[in-house]
Amino acid sequence: MDVSCEKCQANFKIPDEKVPQGKAFAIKCPKCKEKITVSPQAEEPPAEAAPPAEDQASVPTFDEADSDAGYDSADRPFDFLEEGVETALICEGDPVYRGKIKAALESLGYQVTHPANSREALKQMRFHVFDMIVVNEKFDTPDPDHNNVLRYLATLTMGVRRNIFVALISDRFRTNDNMAAFHKSVNMIIGVSHMDDIEKVLKHGIIENDIFYRVYKESLVKTGRA
Repeated sequence: MDVSCEKCQANFKIPDEKVPQGKAFAIKCPKCKEKITVSPQAEEPPAEAAPPAEDQASVPTFDEADSDAGYDSADRPFDFLEEGVETALICEGDPVYRGKIKAALESLGYQVTHPANSREALKQMRFHVFDMIVVNEKFDTPDPDHNNVLRYLATLTMGVRRNIFVALISDRFRTNDNMAAFHKSVNMIIGVSHMDDIEKVLKHGIIENDIFYRVYKESLVKTGRA
């Protein structure tokens, strides 16, 4: 869905799967922060053509990843977790960057796992809902626009997705580029130039995200829908 902000005239797209069917909804403009009210469309948009068979086959799903072996306890990312401990998934192929991310997340109190490829990441997400996912846009792919981890996250229901903080490591976008984060359906962008300060950058992003969702989550608790 194409959306325009009447205040700053910014134009952006909302993925169709995230648009409530037949209901008006409100979002905040990622550029000027003005509230935008979007009315339901008069008719359903035409269905997109199915991608070529070879493109579909390139995206591993949970069923495909497990069909040859079934359940394997080794696919679980953690053997034991203390109550209240937050967990993080690192999808980063560069060992230097991965080490910096791991150190930052552990310093922030997360229990961390780092799969070797997107297939392993999908298996781990099948058995566990992570609180934090840090993913390089080129993780296990030469094409940052066809990242299997991001493509899977885009299929999650909002009830699950809004409880996962996703930080995208990018060499194309600048740190805290809100418009790029909106288009990539992530919570924040971290440019590779800020990898040395990643703990500080992540901490700031987490605080802003908590503030953004605080009233909404408190309302869910009060209405018994949390």
